[in-house]
Amino acid sequence: MTDLATMRESALTRIDEAQDAAALESLRVELLGKQGSISGLMKTLGKMSPEERQSEAPKIQGLRSDVADAIAAKKDALDSAELERRLASETLDLTLPEPQSPKGSVHPVSQVMDELAEIFADLGFSVATGPEIEDDWHNFTALNMAETHPARAMHDTFYFPDVDSEGRRMLLRTHTSPVQIRSMVKQGAPIRIIAPGRVYRSDSDATHTPMFHQVEGLVIDKDINLGHLKWTLETFLKAFFERDDIVLRLRPSYFPFTEPSVEVDVGWQDVNGRRVLGGDGDAPGHGWMELLGSGMVNRRVIEFAGLDPDEWQGFAFGVGVDRLAMLKYGMDDLRAFFDGDQRWLDHYGFSPFDQPTLSAGVGASA
Repeated sequence: MTDLATMRESALTRIDEAQDAAALESLRVELLGKQGSISGLMKTLGKMSPEERQSEAPKIQGLRSDVADAIAAKKDALDSAELERRLASETLDLTLPEPQSPKGSVHPVSQVMDELAEIFADLGFSVATGPEIEDDWHNFTALNMAETHPARAMHDTFYFPDVDSEGRRMLLRTHTSPVQIRSMVKQGAPIRIIAPGRVYRSDSDATHTPMFHQVEGLVIDKDINLGHLKWTLETFLKAFFERDDIVLRLRPSYFPFTEPSVEVDVGWQDVNGRRVLGGDGDAPGHGWMELLGSGMVNRRVIEFAGLDPDEWQGFAFGVGVDRLAMLKYGMDDLRAFFDGDQRWLDHYGFSPFDQPTLSAGVGASA
């Protein structure tokens, strides 16, 4: 039998003198690996008589255990020495900014929706919603749109093959005006609401998409006139664009659901190649931009909603949410709103912490 005491002393000395982790690992394989010297002693136990095995097995096991413990202790010592060396030689600059981690952003349309809700809430309006799949009575007939109106044509409106229980054709709503009808029927008068949401029309170019966003406003009360409408729109646009020099021009127009009807133009000027709203459109270097449609609610629409037009009057207006976002935040192609390009979203998106408030200004930094 090999002199176990000599083997132990030699092994422990060599382990203690190991200079690095690689040398220690080499020793471990040499002593305790499958072909290692101590592992070879373990294999000889099977060739011994029971008496010899009873005598030698504890000694060999003890040798193996001592060597394994010594290797583990030496490894800890080498690891600690390496850590001390790195701490002494390496530095961490705590003044460096934290690495940027991926984060989500709020889409400009959602941001503008929140801004609109904040402004109109301060003016006493509530937010109303309705179905995007509508029947043609709420979408057209109740809004005084004749059967021959161009908007009812197949090439302008997305129709479904289905009809409802009353035989009315179903379609994707072309505006949020049906929400006004549903709200008047359900709530009666007086009423002050805005109706933001998705709408659908068969149109597609740089300033039109088959799906876009619209917000409409409705006020029904007693003794309402065009002066109330103009003041409301001026107050809204000044708060939204955060400018006190917003100037409006109201032009006579025609909409089936309002009478009289007016197109609302806003003064603007070119600033570094970008249209900026503000100032009188007739001033030098300025111009007028058509922004939204509005008017006094047609008597027939009030009647369709179950109200008496001799008692109740009101005004309504509508504007594209996407267009408001483009004018305020400088986008030039509506189609990019819906492409899902991460670069576009990174550039124009908003932080979830940029919550619009009137006290801080409804605008946010993109």
